[in-house]
Amino acid sequence: MTKKSGVRDETLLASGGRDPESNHGIVNPPVYHASTVTRPTLAEWQNRDYTKDVVYGRMGTPTQKALEEAVALVEGGDRAIAVSSGLASITIALSAFVEQGDHLLVTDSAYFPTRNFCNNVLAKYGVETTYYDPLIGGGIADLIRDNTKVVFTEAPGSQTFEVQDIPAIAEAAHARGAVVINDNTWGTPLYFKSFERGIDVSVHAATKYIVGHSDAMLGVIVTTDAHYERILNNFRYWGQHAAPDDCYLGLRGLRTMSVRLKQHHENALVIANWLKTRPEVSRVLYPALPDDPGHTLWKRDFEGACGLFGVVLDKHYDEDTLAKMLDGLELFAMGASWGGYESLILPGKPVRTATSWNAEGTLLRLHVGLEHPDDLIADLEAGLQRLVT
Repeated sequence: MTKKSGVRDETLLASGGRDPESNHGIVNPPVYHASTVTRPTLAEWQNRDYTKDVVYGRMGTPTQKALEEAVALVEGGDRAIAVSSGLASITIALSAFVEQGDHLLVTDSAYFPTRNFCNNVLAKYGVETTYYDPLIGGGIADLIRDNTKVVFTEAPGSQTFEVQDIPAIAEAAHARGAVVINDNTWGTPLYFKSFERGIDVSVHAATKYIVGHSDAMLGVIVTTDAHYERILNNFRYWGQHAAPDDCYLGLRGLRTMSVRLKQHHENALVIANWLKTRPEVSRVLYPALPDDPGHTLWKRDFEGACGLFGVVLDKHYDEDTLAKMLDGLELFAMGASWGGYESLILPGKPVRTATSWNAEGTLLRLHVGLEHPDDLIADLEAGLQRLVT
């Protein structure tokens, strides 16, 4: 399916990447397990097009291409590339645009593995990274050098949930010829339209809301035609691959993402507003709240919010005291990742170099799942009571 004027996102989620007529009328694209892909004639072998055709299992099966088509349609990009994880989407996209002697700008609130890659891999190959205040907006123009090739954004920021003024950053970056890459995992292809906001490349941990069930590792890079082949070549050079079964799970999750995200958003607002009433809570970091510092930008640029947000407690609690709260929770589990149907909670420890994080209390990151919010509130209430008794 191609994007048609007036077709809404929910329809694209349900229909993108589907071609029943080519699959015996079967509604869901089948899972193609493949390494070797043969051609019947030498001419067809010699003339295969790796940017479009199915040529080798690692380069993408019809299952992978169906997922790529669907995600690109919803987000508004021209093309997409599925990779093995969210981190792989970041590393493949970043490394496609920089080489020795280049400079890149990365938001100080980025996902920590992004920082690790820049500091421990790109630096080794002579690429310099400067971290910038996520609230810099158009002022980022002062940090862009002649050799700045990429500006990397993430909105809201990982753990601390600052909302960046991405259109202003993109305008400044493009004026100096830099590519803008955005980690859009929180916003998803549904709630943040990257290419309408000036983004050149959008990366996703599809492991999270696209898959939606905490049972697959998957990343997706969405981009424009102008940058697609460059990123695809880099994908090949790094030997990347997206497993067909995981692509299938990504497609299955995508079909219900709109209804799941609406419920995550609704549940998260209930929990966030309740937490604001608690004496043990100093601040709730959730851009969908009207009193959040990033709310105005969120309302301008986003079409919804997911279930992930932060909470600053009233003071700093030592590990033993914090364990009294967290260890006894029954519905909020402690575990990495988010975006599945289940609720999660973890302490946060932001790493900053361009700015500072000096919150007045312990930071917790919550992912509000699809459980009934009253039950989640009861679980948190009991935990907060254990925290202070």
